[in-house]
Amino acid sequence: MSIRKQAAPPRRLTVGDVVAAHSWDLGEWTVAQIVQLDAASQTAAVLELDWSGPEPSSVADLGDVAPLRLTHHSWNGALSFYNLEWVLPRSHKVVGAMPLLHDKPANCWTSGWRLGDQLARQRRWDSGVHEDPITAWKAEYTGETVNEYLSQPTAPRSEVTQLTIRDIDSLDCAQLVQRFPGVTWLRLHGRLGLLPAAGELNRLASLQGISIVDLFGMTREDRLRPQCVPELESVDLHSIPAEYASAMRSTWRPEIPAGTYVSILRARKPEWIRENRNNPLRDWDGREQISTTIYKRAVTQYKTTRKAILLEIAEEPADCRSTRMEEIGRAYGEAFNQLDRRSGFIETVEREELFAALDHIVNEAGALHGPGLEDARDSLVSGVESVRDW
Repeated sequence: MSIRKQAAPPRRLTVGDVVAAHSWDLGEWTVAQIVQLDAASQTAAVLELDWSGPEPSSVADLGDVAPLRLTHHSWNGALSFYNLEWVLPRSHKVVGAMPLLHDKPANCWTSGWRLGDQLARQRRWDSGVHEDPITAWKAEYTGETVNEYLSQPTAPRSEVTQLTIRDIDSLDCAQLVQRFPGVTWLRLHGRLGLLPAAGELNRLASLQGISIVDLFGMTREDRLRPQCVPELESVDLHSIPAEYASAMRSTWRPEIPAGTYVSILRARKPEWIRENRNNPLRDWDGREQISTTIYKRAVTQYKTTRKAILLEIAEEPADCRSTRMEEIGRAYGEAFNQLDRRSGFIETVEREELFAALDHIVNEAGALHGPGLEDARDSLVSGVESVRDW
């Protein structure tokens, strides 16, 4: 369900406005100017300024300011200037307006207001420090490593405010909140994993941003509530249970005018989750260059190939598999040649994912019948390589 496009930003914002925000990277406030507003794309062209200091109350507190030019790494003097979603976050404020310091449209698009990040990098570069520092307030884990950490009897890491966890199979939110009570930005990326006790995230009273991708098990009762997380300014949910998605939409869309950006995509019904939990091509669903028809045909071919491989490995001795595996590989390669012929959707990423899908099947067979399937894998790949056009 899409949000009806508005003619103006939900929080008052005008071309020429100067926006101020506190930056964790700088440990101070910093500012940017709104150069353009685009109702069609719902974006604001934001020009960062070369200034930081105490919280300003007006543009007069800034003195004589100039646009931030970037020379760190390979920027070569470009302005720190980009298009962002035009929902001005709750933690940001307009301190006044001034004549435009730049009047050209931005040609760079990004997401998430992170004022001060580029200024901090530029200042480190100018001082001779060319590597990003290790900061105690940022932490990143895989699902496996964080679960191992959560199982240990150690003190809470209250200093961590930005937490990212990837490749989650299952993550207990009650344990997570207990160990990381000070988190303000939380990013959770799963592998069609489970997120039990998601309602416990309401205990993160300082939460400002949350991103959840490919995680399930959440219900309507697990939704985040404005009275529990009043500072929340970014809700970015992708591939989550339909029930949870609906509850989060109805709860947080009314908060958009107060400064909460809401993006909720690909709400999944229970039958989709059951069907796709063992589908390595599931990320193709909704990908820009892949139509629904192509996706469905690709999954059908994957299932046909999977069935043939598992049957061959279950019924034939190892020394008799090579020829048949090559045949299966050729059929797989030719099927995707045909699918790709009309739309040309298979690019580098998709090619890697098609070979990874074969690895997934062989690994599944190995879990059922034991290791030692390297020859079968090699024969499959050989068959694909002999015919593929992608």
